[in-house]
Amino acid sequence: MALGFLLGAGAGVLAWLIWPGTEPVAGALDKSDLIRWVAAPIGTIFLNLLFMLVVPLLFSALVLGIGGLGDLRSLGRVGLKTLAYTVVVSAIAVLLGVLLVNALRPGEGVPEADRAQLLAGLQERAGQVSSAATAPRAGLELLTGIVPRNPIAAMANGDMLAVMFFALLFGIGLQLTRTEAARRLEEVIQGLYDVTMRLIGMVIAVAPWGVAALMFSLTAGVGWSVLVPLSRYVGVVLLALAIHQFVVYSLAVWLLGGMRPITFFRGIREAMITAFATASSNATLPTALKVAEEELKLPSHVSRFVLTIGSTANQNGTALFEGVTVLFLAQFFGVDLSVGQQLMVCGVCVLGGIGTAGVPAGSLPVVAMILGMVGLPPEGIGLILGVDRFLDMCRTTLNVSGDLAAAVVVSRGEVMPSGK
Repeated sequence: MALGFLLGAGAGVLAWLIWPGTEPVAGALDKSDLIRWVAAPIGTIFLNLLFMLVVPLLFSALVLGIGGLGDLRSLGRVGLKTLAYTVVVSAIAVLLGVLLVNALRPGEGVPEADRAQLLAGLQERAGQVSSAATAPRAGLELLTGIVPRNPIAAMANGDMLAVMFFALLFGIGLQLTRTEAARRLEEVIQGLYDVTMRLIGMVIAVAPWGVAALMFSLTAGVGWSVLVPLSRYVGVVLLALAIHQFVVYSLAVWLLGGMRPITFFRGIREAMITAFATASSNATLPTALKVAEEELKLPSHVSRFVLTIGSTANQNGTALFEGVTVLFLAQFFGVDLSVGQQLMVCGVCVLGGIGTAGVPAGSLPVVAMILGMVGLPPEGIGLILGVDRFLDMCRTTLNVSGDLAAAVVVSRGEVMPSGK
């Protein structure tokens, strides 16, 4: 992934040095041809492959998670504790990221000419990314929109919160229906999950080429000037993730879960490594379940529920990343967001962290949606695509750690079922 980033950025800067002009040269090969006919199609296909797999994986993972519960009464008690923890800690994560962006200002200092040229180059390539986002809603419309009138339409429109609600309801119905046909349906959904995970592995295998193409498209237009704010942006995201990981989670497991932070982090090392390597909370779920029961000694009925739900709904790192990204792009394009707009971004990011699929690049449609809500060009998301893979690995590590921290907190006061 790092080689793909460096190869694409280096080739883009080289193309910018060879063809420094912005106008195409008639009758000759130039950087605009390379971007339009080579880099842009590869980058677009790579993004489309990721978006194509988000809905089936989100649906199958959540249905199987709810359907696998042995006692739906735990959905009420444990579920309420999990939801309260998720909302509070996700809000802390977003506020932390927003405060750091406002304090360090990573997106400022970009020349106006470079902004205009870069945005023009992003229009065609990132348009399909922004189109994957759902139309912005607010207030009661947001609340009522969670319940889809047509779940197939919600899937087609990328309305993740509506898809999650339908999957939760479907999983409850599957668990309550004790027939042979229902069990066969559960096997079919398990097969859908397995196939989707295999396909995601195949897409990840070719990701270095996609990242190289995306970075070439960025740097060939404006040279290395775009790399300076990008590096500052990466630094702010990593700083925020580190503070949340080692300060917020340490306090949570110590004060709310009754576990020493050093014991917690020593026990979840295997899950953290798996999360970083796969950049997928869903792919890390088996490892997370293993360390929760074998290393942290948590009640299995609690850890299985919390971690299964958390792999798609407790995305603290994703919520933090979305908030930082929106404010960074606002600074980059010279748009001053008011305090009210920033608070709205925080609220939507918390919901986005709950409704984002735990798969690589699953947060990109949510980021594009938020950009449109605050008056920023959704095409600007193309700026961060070249570095998103590495940041995805880091924020997934935070997401999985947050799931395990939630399991520790929720497990306190719960008892192991008899016979377990």
